[in-house]
Amino acid sequence: MNCPQVAEGRTQTGLQRNVAALLSYVLGWITGIVFFIIEQDPFVRFHAMQSIVTFGGLSLLSVVVSSLFGSVGLWAFQSLLNSAITLLSLVLWVVLMMKAYRGERYSLPVVGDLAERYAGRLAERVKS
Repeated sequence: MNCPQVAEGRTQTGLQRNVAALLSYVLGWITGIVFFIIEQDPFVRFHAMQSIVTFGGLSLLSVVVSSLFGSVGLWAFQSLLNSAITLLSLVLWVVLMMKAYRGERYSLPVVGDLAERYAGRLAERVKS
């Protein structure tokens, strides 16, 4: 789902909002966690949480596929599924970084809603 452009500006760390949002995707869920912790800007926190949910979920799925199908000797099927997960990850990684750099609050189906919900809930907990 495309959302309108966000206003330009800087975050608490001195980075431009779009650059901080892009950086939250660079190393997948790892940089997502880092930027979610250090930034308070809602735009950046949304992208950071979307990175955590998207790439954390894909990483977990890859581990489950490897464990499940590798343990029963279906190596070719496991390899095929992991290749598909890797390709999907690469495409999402590029698209999400481009959208973030353009300053768009681009929300993936299902994952974007989860990211919005979790980022909002965690922000409320920190405030109280």
